[in-house]
Amino acid sequence: MGREDIKVVAQNKKARHDYFIEQSFEAGIVLSGTEVKSIRLGKANLKDSYASIRDGEAFVHGMHVSPYEQGNIFNKDPVRDRKLLLHKQEINRLIGYTQQKGLSLVPLKLYFKRGRVKVELCVAKGKKLYDKRRDVAKRDADREIDRRLKSNNN
Repeated sequence: MGREDIKVVAQNKKARHDYFIEQSFEAGIVLSGTEVKSIRLGKANLKDSYASIRDGEAFVHGMHVSPYEQGNIFNKDPVRDRKLLLHKQEINRLIGYTQQKGLSLVPLKLYFKRGRVKVELCVAKGKKLYDKRRDVAKRDADREIDRRLKSNNN
């Protein structure tokens, strides 16, 4: 078995800034043909999207897939709810996580794996403002340390 080909189409960078990532799952997603063609062209956006579980099924809300230009009547609503494909035991585990206080389901990235569109879904805990500030301060300090080390080596 070789390295699996994964082509990332869209990432939710804001999620890493706004949430602590607890655990992640890989899920398939139900799409129409024109949506897949549009995603292949990179016309998908995960910003402000989230997932929920309803009637024992997982759905992603707020994911924007631009209409395919040659799709005419086959195009669907760009921000419609899309069903996620997960095993029953994974859905049960996600239900357990979402019932805990402060945990939510957030899609991190949308990618192709072996020709199929997949979503990396994560269980996330919201960051407070001071957590975000601490992360920014740590990143700036690390950058400054790297900069000083490089200037000392030269």
